[in-house]
Amino acid sequence: MRLTLALALLAATPAAAQQQPNAAPADAPTRRFTGEDLFGLSIAADPQISPDGRTIVYVRRSADIMTDRMQSSLWLIDVASGRQSPFATQGSSPRWSPDGTRVAYVAGDGNGSQLFVRWIASGASARVTSFPGDPQALAWSPDGTRLAYIATVAGEPTTLGKAPAKPEGAKWAEPLTVIDRINYRNDGGGYVKPGRDHLFMVAADGGAARQLTFGAFDDGGPLSWTPDGREIVFAAIRGPDAERQILNSDVMAVDVNTAALRTLTTRDGPDGQPRVSPDGMKIAWLGFDDKRRSYENTQLYVGDRQAGAPRSLTASLDRGIEDATWAADGRSLYASYDDRGQRRIARIGLDGRVQPLIDNVEGGGIDRPYTGGEFSVSKGGTIAYTGGDAGAPADVWVWSGGKPRRLTQLNDVLTSSKALASVRKIAVTAPDGRPIDAWLAIPAGRTPGERVPLILEIHGGPNSAYGPSFASDVQLYAAAGYAVLWTNPRGSTSYGAEFANLIDKNYPSADYDDLIAAVDAAIADGTADPDNLFVTGGSGGGVLTAWIVGKTDRFKAAATQKPVINWTSEALTMDATLFTSRYWFSKLPWEDPMSYWNRSPLSLVGNVKTPTLVVVGSEDYRTPVSESEQYYAALQIRGVPTALVKVPGASHGGFTSRPSQSAAKASAIIAWFDRYRARPTTRP
Repeated sequence: MRLTLALALLAATPAAAQQQPNAAPADAPTRRFTGEDLFGLSIAADPQISPDGRTIVYVRRSADIMTDRMQSSLWLIDVASGRQSPFATQGSSPRWSPDGTRVAYVAGDGNGSQLFVRWIASGASARVTSFPGDPQALAWSPDGTRLAYIATVAGEPTTLGKAPAKPEGAKWAEPLTVIDRINYRNDGGGYVKPGRDHLFMVAADGGAARQLTFGAFDDGGPLSWTPDGREIVFAAIRGPDAERQILNSDVMAVDVNTAALRTLTTRDGPDGQPRVSPDGMKIAWLGFDDKRRSYENTQLYVGDRQAGAPRSLTASLDRGIEDATWAADGRSLYASYDDRGQRRIARIGLDGRVQPLIDNVEGGGIDRPYTGGEFSVSKGGTIAYTGGDAGAPADVWVWSGGKPRRLTQLNDVLTSSKALASVRKIAVTAPDGRPIDAWLAIPAGRTPGERVPLILEIHGGPNSAYGPSFASDVQLYAAAGYAVLWTNPRGSTSYGAEFANLIDKNYPSADYDDLIAAVDAAIADGTADPDNLFVTGGSGGGVLTAWIVGKTDRFKAAATQKPVINWTSEALTMDATLFTSRYWFSKLPWEDPMSYWNRSPLSLVGNVKTPTLVVVGSEDYRTPVSESEQYYAALQIRGVPTALVKVPGASHGGFTSRPSQSAAKASAIIAWFDRYRARPTTRP
């Protein structure tokens, strides 16, 4: 029933599509946004502006229809004219040398990834590493002679006992795998292979790389050199209890000559993303005091050159800082943060004064409207960033004072040929009077006054945020005739720590009421047909989808994607082994089993009457496949209409990384909803 039913669901979609008013004749290109259009989309990422502010190198991610994967290439942009030119047919993580004459980047060499350097004047490139370990977190030395990076050092597997000697030529089973690490598998990476991530240094012209950090610990970027080139500052969880820590990283410094390590921060809580000031007298970093709550604002701290006497520059901002970099004069920092569902960039002075600069930062993924985006800053203060709106995936933008300027139009040809859904914000008030941000996508071709079927799309996290960003799922749903509603209920980020922690140790709870209030607002708006309501969401949104159908029968059908159904089983099978019981509950599962059960959607399955599709990636280790299978089995036992759709090879984070699977997943959900969709009505 699994695969054959999924194929039947996909096959049902074209018939529904033919009913749409903007469908084109069979022999003409359609103006509807379709699954095939995912192969025509491109997204800009990681824009790096040259020190003189004249040139930007960025990553362009585009779908390759022959491999069904997103491929990354590198492009140059002349800031003054906006003229683009290809830089490398494949690559990622571009970083300018301090003098702007070279760019270091990561690219495949046939067997893995290596570090390359391109000389801008001549266009010549050279591979400077040959170490197996996929370099990341590249950082140039201040004098431009060396490159630091993080790479994985392979280790030896743990063994217990010894198998008999195998005769020559015999074909035996694979040897036993012995697991003895607390965190033994990672979503997206699979079961952890022996080895650790460590810091390396190599000459910018190539040669033998030198390892700088060692031990049974993982070191992480970004990396920041001191101006004198003697030390590199980074973050890591080290010490005798490192395996039992989750967020408790420290800022550290390593001497590039002696490999001697110094620990600069020691508080209980994460300290990371360190940046040394241009004069070397201060260090800035991101972190917070860990109070074992589900959410804390990540704050921007500044200390002396030893990270001593730290003080938060953003405590009064009440927003979580995503990234920060020093201004060239060392008197302020540029920082990005989410505010009311929109990523922004501001200049933050050493006195804590916040000067907002940019409010249309976009980026991240393509399928759902999450906040995101990246930026870099030239010595003169020109900012290159990924930006845009709900009309297309992120482009490269530039700001140098005044109005931002868009430099790329990666999707204009495609989007101009499509009748895309329009997006607008609607007002929502929760039952307790709190304002809730929500956005509504209206299908193209809807006539004024027409009520249309509504899909409530719920974000994951739950401590994350949606915003007015492009989302292929939204456009595909709208092209099938559905209005799409997404919102930031309590627990969402970008509204302050108090709002995010309204669900601390109490999730799901009143966030349900916020979501229902948003649906009621869409009905009151005159858009949504109250007799044609549908609900879906992934991860935390999958939790809330399953919770909703256990609380109400208002929705005609539901699709819960990669949900948690049973908090006890999730806490004991997810990849971050210690996380759930430490941050989302007050006690361990066996100490207080009823708290876990009472917040599990499985506890409400006896109430469910809504036909509910269950969708999950077959290699999901964050909300493991067993969660979805439990719910599917429970619904089958109860006789509730259901189906289980597995996305082959997909992890939790890579759920829609293959364009064909992203399109097919959305198509399956549409087909499921179409089964239970009634004819829309026209009401005043």
